Amino acid sequence: MEEHISIEAVLRQHAAGALAEAETAYRRILAADPQHVEAQHYLGVLLHQQGHTRQGISLILRALESDAGSASRCNDLGNILVQSGNFADAETAFRLSLALNAEDTNVWNNLGSALHHQKNFADAESAYRDALRCDTGFVPALNNLAALLAETGREHESTLFSSLAFVHPPLAGKSPKMLGIAYYRLGRIADAAECYRAWLRDEPGNAFARYHLAACTGENVPARTPDDFVTALFDEMAENFDEKLIDRLSYRGPEIIAALLDGHVDANGTLAVLDGGCGTGLCAPALAPYAARLTGVDLSRGMLAKARKRKLYDELVETELTTYLQARENAFDLVAMADTLIYFGDLKTLFAATRRTLRSGGIFAFTLEAASEQQVDFHLDASGRYRHNRRYVAQVLATAGLDLLRSIDVILRSEFGQPTPGMGVLARVASR
Repeated sequence: MEEHISIEAVLRQHAAGALAEAETAYRRILAADPQHVEAQHYLGVLLHQQGHTRQGISLILRALESDAGSASRCNDLGNILVQSGNFADAETAFRLSLALNAEDTNVWNNLGSALHHQKNFADAESAYRDALRCDTGFVPALNNLAALLAETGREHESTLFSSLAFVHPPLAGKSPKMLGIAYYRLGRIADAAECYRAWLRDEPGNAFARYHLAACTGENVPARTPDDFVTALFDEMAENFDEKLIDRLSYRGPEIIAALLDGHVDANGTLAVLDGGCGTGLCAPALAPYAARLTGVDLSRGMLAKARKRKLYDELVETELTTYLQARENAFDLVAMADTLIYFGDLKTLFAATRRTLRSGGIFAFTLEAASEQQVDFHLDASGRYRHNRRYVAQVLATAGLDLLRSIDVILRSEFGQPTPGMGVLARVASR
């Protein structure tokens, strides 16, 4: 007498990856009972795994003829059709599955993926959102919805869902830097702070964790961003900095500096010009028409290497900006700082040093992130960037001996798809 084969035992073999043994067992079951639905179905799945997709689909369809009420069989069929690139038929299979069980998170997500592949963005988005209605923390749907939103130009909402996915447990092994950024995007600043505290327990000297903990808590806030943080941050970012800043963050610093100078300074190529915090040299094309000599200063060696390739600077100096300015009295006619002052809180020392380096009638053009007038003079935001209010900037300029010529409201860049409000400011050495 032939030994009885348990379908459960064969399914365990199949799940363990013993495909040859499982295939033999499925076929023995079907030899004894050609209408055995489970054996038909899972032999179909196995044949697909072995590369015999057409035969596999045929068996699964036979199983569905006998058991049309199985939502899971419809889902399995849909997954195989997706893997075969047949997204339209996969969509049909997933819809059949959901007609039988409308609360299956995984199938809603699968339907969304099939629709997404067909560029049916509206219905795909609806399916992903139905998956999240069933389970708000379903990471595959969070990530898929984030991708769809990014693809359809809704970056702000996209970053919300990708951040929700990233902070979903388990957290072990995830980058603490990216966790902190994700918590910041979600407005969960206390969670971001705890992330940085944990990071500091593991790496007590980590400059990024120490600085962002201060930004999130308001405790031990430095007067300006520490040099080791700036150097590490921008050396790491240097290679892809321009693409990220311009393409992804819609950075407008050079454009703002050019607009500030236009009509106030003659672009006659006669000036000694300093690009303070020059980075990769994005402002160089805007400043070069004014310059007989163009100098760039930055802390990051990686950034300066990129700036050097532009061949627009006469000199590039790797040093801290305030120290550089203090040592060069009456050296420049024009000093520009685009997106530099977001790493300075208290501006008094830097503005005094800028006045020292400017010649009589010299011009100072710069951008800042804007704080509300109700806030303190300046504060370190949880983003890790300082914000300043207009009243404070005017006061510090006057104290340094610089007359305010222009102050305009601007959008500096975008962050998570939202505009970052700022100021563009133009000042001149005060006449005495």
